[in-house]
Amino acid sequence: MFERFTVQARQTVVAAQEQASRLGDQYIGTQHLLLGLIAHPATLSAGLLVGHGLDATTAERLLAGLPADPSTDIDADALAAIGIDLNAVRERVEATFGPGALDQPAGRRADRRGRSFSGHLPLTRRAKKSLELALREAQHLHHGYIGDGHLLLGLIGQADCSATRIIVAAGIEPDQLRLELRQQLPPDLAASAG
Repeated sequence: MFERFTVQARQTVVAAQEQASRLGDQYIGTQHLLLGLIAHPATLSAGLLVGHGLDATTAERLLAGLPADPSTDIDADALAAIGIDLNAVRERVEATFGPGALDQPAGRRADRRGRSFSGHLPLTRRAKKSLELALREAQHLHHGYIGDGHLLLGLIGQADCSATRIIVAAGIEPDQLRLELRQQLPPDLAASAG
């Protein structure tokens, strides 16, 4: 699938990883993909989002106000099943040792077994689904490429993901955004996919 990505779409995924790392997240979620799209102001997606009032500052402010995405917090679900509230534990540790006491040091991450590593961050289930939906959108539109517009269509194709919740919180109607995207997507840029 990635071989069909335009340069802008590839840059979006790279920017999403950078955004996730900057925010201290251990994964790339739909919110990071959205921030990655906005990070490239010359693209169709960023132009539409910013035109509707959703710039990087606004997106991050809205992201900070969203509840955590439960699809990225598997450990919290497992602990809750045995009666441990991970948020309460975090609050107590931070009250005792200071804010961020449980955070990983910058530049280092750990796998589920606690082993440190660096490199690419994994995509969440919803981020993967957004990329699959982007591919489907490109196919549906008979495009031989996957561009930033298709990525945004893939994000808003999931009503329950963080990116769509940010878009809605910004006052943007996903159906209207979808219509505008489809009208403005270039017909076929297969030659620029490389």
